[in-house]
Amino acid sequence: MSLDVRLKTRLGTVVLDVDFSAGDGVTALFGPSGAGKTSVLRAIAGLTTPRDGLIRLGGETLLDTAHGLSVAPHRRGFGVVFQEARLFPHLSVRRNLRFGSFFNKAKTTRAEFDHIVALLGIGPLLSRAPRHLSGGERQRVAIGRALLSAPRLLLMDEPLAALDEARRAEILPYLERLRDETRIPILYVSHSVAEVSRLADKVVLIDNGHVVGAGPAAETLSGASLLHGAPLRERGVVLEGRIATAQDEEGVTAVELGPTTRLRLAQEGLLPGSRVRLRIAARDVMLALKPVEGISALNSLPMRIVALHPRENRTMDVVLAGQEGLQLLAQITRVSAKALALSEGMEVQALIKSVALDR
Repeated sequence: MSLDVRLKTRLGTVVLDVDFSAGDGVTALFGPSGAGKTSVLRAIAGLTTPRDGLIRLGGETLLDTAHGLSVAPHRRGFGVVFQEARLFPHLSVRRNLRFGSFFNKAKTTRAEFDHIVALLGIGPLLSRAPRHLSGGERQRVAIGRALLSAPRLLLMDEPLAALDEARRAEILPYLERLRDETRIPILYVSHSVAEVSRLADKVVLIDNGHVVGAGPAAETLSGASLLHGAPLRERGVVLEGRIATAQDEEGVTAVELGPTTRLRLAQEGLLPGSRVRLRIAARDVMLALKPVEGISALNSLPMRIVALHPRENRTMDVVLAGQEGLQLLAQITRVSAKALALSEGMEVQALIKSVALDR
């Protein structure tokens, strides 16, 4: 089912002007805070009306400002999950979930209710009040309530933004199950590289109110320059590869990025031949002027410096290019850049300390 969106309106001093399409699976609206992502999602949900807009889902027109058409939010058939769970405090978890069923025209069966409860792991919570739940538990209940409305499309507005790192780690596996075990298309708003690289099939990159890139997740996120708007700790690249070999006795796995380019991971239990997505943070890439021996880093790759970008915190982003189109981003101090006399076009070795694996 295709979602086609064209919106133009003013947001304070910024003009929001976007045009994109989303299909099945998870489409992420990704970009820095204040880029306009949430405003786009709210317009799709019908919570705001842009000055100029056209929204279609599967051929059905939901918004056409040129002809004065705007379908009411509750008639669009969308489920919405916000940053805050927004549960009814006076209702139990079970009754909060049943409220979602009220919007299901086909009426939720007991089997459907039980399936969603099991999918999100909230069975033990059914009799509790929201005030007795953790942040991650409240968000899982909010997602369940949205699912029980039998939505045609699920809109998620930074559902993990209000959670600490431990709660985010707790809920991400449930979002993966939701993606893999349901056929509901999801539009997911986030400015977190980690979340988007792990969950999204397609990425629509939004910056300053405009779409500046769109396509498959790894392809869109793999360009180092696209991640400059990400928080310092999340700057980096996203790559896709294939498991070449898995030596479980050593706990090391080789991932093939191209015919001659491989990365070794301290990871076991992976099936040779399977596709994986890798996230390499800029802060986990060191630079050397020549090959280095006797270090703990598993990977050392020959690269060429494409660009140097001074940052505001006395660091330097170094954009690197390697064989077979490989791109990396390294984040080093300006002191180190000066000591190494780095310049564009220079050949260096990229020493990769850590690789995050998103299966």
